[in-house]
Amino acid sequence: MSTIEHAHGHADDHAHDDHHPHGWRRWLYATNHKDIGTLYLWFSLAMLMTGGVLALGIRAELFMPGLQLFQPEFFNQLTTMHGLIMVFGAIMPAFVGFANWMIPLQIGAADMAFARMNNFSFWLLPPAAILLVSSFLMPGGATAAGWTLYAPLSTQMGIGMDMGIFAMHIMGASSIMGSINIVTTILNMRAPGMTLMKMPMFAWTWLITAYLLIAVMPVLAGAITMTLTDRHFGTSFFNAAGGGDPVMYQHIFWFFGHPEVYIMILPAFGIVSQIIPAFSRKPLFGYASMVYATSSIAILSFIVWAHHMFATGMPVTSQLFFMYATMLIAVPTGVKVFNWIATMWQGSMTFETPMLWAVGFIFVFTMGGFTGLICAITPVDIQLQDTYYVVAHFHYVLVAGSLFALFAGFYYWGPKWTGFMYNETRGQIHFWASLITFNVTFFPMHFLGLAGMPRRYADYAAQFTDFNMLASIGAFGFGLSQVYFLFFVLLPSIRGGEKAAAKPWDGAEGLEWTVPSPAPFHTFETPPTVN
Repeated sequence: MSTIEHAHGHADDHAHDDHHPHGWRRWLYATNHKDIGTLYLWFSLAMLMTGGVLALGIRAELFMPGLQLFQPEFFNQLTTMHGLIMVFGAIMPAFVGFANWMIPLQIGAADMAFARMNNFSFWLLPPAAILLVSSFLMPGGATAAGWTLYAPLSTQMGIGMDMGIFAMHIMGASSIMGSINIVTTILNMRAPGMTLMKMPMFAWTWLITAYLLIAVMPVLAGAITMTLTDRHFGTSFFNAAGGGDPVMYQHIFWFFGHPEVYIMILPAFGIVSQIIPAFSRKPLFGYASMVYATSSIAILSFIVWAHHMFATGMPVTSQLFFMYATMLIAVPTGVKVFNWIATMWQGSMTFETPMLWAVGFIFVFTMGGFTGLICAITPVDIQLQDTYYVVAHFHYVLVAGSLFALFAGFYYWGPKWTGFMYNETRGQIHFWASLITFNVTFFPMHFLGLAGMPRRYADYAAQFTDFNMLASIGAFGFGLSQVYFLFFVLLPSIRGGEKAAAKPWDGAEGLEWTVPSPAPFHTFETPPTVN
């Protein structure tokens, strides 16, 4: 072997080591989409558990009237941090993890477009999470201004508020980078023949979500930066005494906040739109209308923000506009639900765990949608504003919407990720336990809200005791269901178990079917049809 060849051989070895680092280096320097997707998913699971503990603190305090465990100030810190951690730490990173794992596979790309930026956008999250959670340890504690951080509360809190603002800036930067990556990957790296209108629905919903994120994260950054300068640099954006307006904060925040709600549900629609056809053994009904409905929802989400502000003294004209615009969003959403049901109609359905979560999603998400429609009616909303009815409504959309879809996606694609099948019986126990305890927790809140119980209060009138007890018992049951998932479903299915087939769902229930291929690289996405 000549010296030159010898040197080349060594260079190749080094290159090989660089591209496949082992141990902690594999994760710290990860540039492949699967490892980064996995990092996102573990991070979001940790945040889900953290936010869940805070939620159980809230429910423990509300188990009985009177102050049991916490002072009202700390109770409000719990509600604020629970909201921020769940939205920015659990749900959004989980969907980004799904995007990293699945989008390159679904469109036939080798990887994400910007591998190093992908790594950076993940590694911004842990420091931000540490900042956010450790604000509890600061003088004055974490911010108690609610997850919306409304002025003038947010301009008077202690240093925990500044840490929260910093954490949200970092998380926003992470979201923007992740979105740029997703848009570039989908638009530029599709396999030959994979036209936009042949993409799996999950890729479509994420393309639209990524545009939403790029559009609205800077708006949030603006709102919290103005709060910061009001706090420390003598500006008066939201201070009426200096010529500012606290309601302006609400306008800016909700111009971000309403599209944000759709950022947290559109990828869920994508996941459900993949699972329903697979277990109905039929192609998705009305694919094009699904794409258009998703786009319409995204566009409409920008013109409905002030329905969060009906109680701020808006002119009647504005109230009417925002009421009608909000009701209009129900139309494309209804189209999607109709299409899912039409896909199942006369399908050869089986109910493995992913399908259970997807059908459960449709049921509870639709309930959340209806209560949203009720809140859209201005005179009704003025009564229900800031009561537990609103809490019930958005938890039906976010827990039963986003979280159920995330579980559905895990059970559906998990075998592909880990190489092992989860335990079907345990998966079904997880689903039924979660569905029942979720409804026991949040359904009574509709009645509490209609009876006038305000949210974010550590104490309440005796008349609300029974429903609160019920909700608290349900909440602890729901929490335990997720602990069950972690220890009896997730960890065993990662450690080993039954090997997953190349197409994990092609032999379910012993049915034999052939797989039509409308486009290349549809891999295990293609809905099978019965022979």
